[in-house]
Amino acid sequence: MSPTQILFWSLSVLALFSAIMMVASKNPIHSVLWLIAVFFSISGHYILLNAQFLAIVNLIVYAGAIMVLFLFVIMLMNLNADTEPQKNKWLKIAGVIAGGALLLVFVAALKNADLKNQIAQVNGGNIGLISNLGLSLFHDYVIPFEISSILFLSAMVGAVVIGKRE
Repeated sequence: MSPTQILFWSLSVLALFSAIMMVASKNPIHSVLWLIAVFFSISGHYILLNAQFLAIVNLIVYAGAIMVLFLFVIMLMNLNADTEPQKNKWLKIAGVIAGGALLLVFVAALKNADLKNQIAQVNGGNIGLISNLGLSLFHDYVIPFEISSILFLSAMVGAVVIGKRE
């Protein structure tokens, strides 16, 4: 087995374990921390697929900003077991049935998929490289890029003017 395959399987096991622990955790803060571990392992998969830009954006936007926001919201809500309403047993049974039906849909969708002929190009090619994104952005789409930068600049100036006290 090659080192790339070992890394792929270890990242996959980490992602699945972290996702299961995220759902199974009783403490919401622990769930958020497990979700951050899932995002890190998914970013590792992006790097294996030679999509460095997606990996960095996933880490910055999801693992960084959104998870910090989730942690602040959870801490501000002050969740504890005393204030949480108890679930009815019929509601739990309905949840298990709905989850089983979703699993059946996934299995039925994957049964007809031809996975053996759909092999991803790992650690090769130049599709997801940041340099290619930059070349395309500044060569083919330079006018829309500059127009959007002017729009963002005017939005920042507007936010400063609105937020400024008299």
